[in-house]
Amino acid sequence: MNLRWLILVLAGLIAVLQYPLWLGKGSWLKAWEVDQELTKQKQENIRLKARNSSLEAEVKDLKTGYGAIEERARSELGMVKQDEIFFQVLEDAKPVATPPPSPAAKPPAKPN
Repeated sequence: MNLRWLILVLAGLIAVLQYPLWLGKGSWLKAWEVDQELTKQKQENIRLKARNSSLEAEVKDLKTGYGAIEERARSELGMVKQDEIFFQVLEDAKPVATPPPSPAAKPPAKPN
């Protein structure tokens, strides 16, 4: 009889000690969730660092040279220099085909 109580007490003690490991505040599940969040945040940080580097280079270019300012003025605002001629090339434009004249249409009369 004493051995049964000892086994039950030891089993209960093991269960009490295992509870924080599996279900408590610092459990394996919580650690796994935090690790997943950390991985996502690292990826987001890498993306934001690349964006910040690009923006930093653009700011530096705008501060030091007029080439970037001129390029922005041309592309975003449609500005041109004084005494400059602007040509716009439309690459996707297709020639418009005119329909052939119908046989019932008469040619215009010639003025006398």
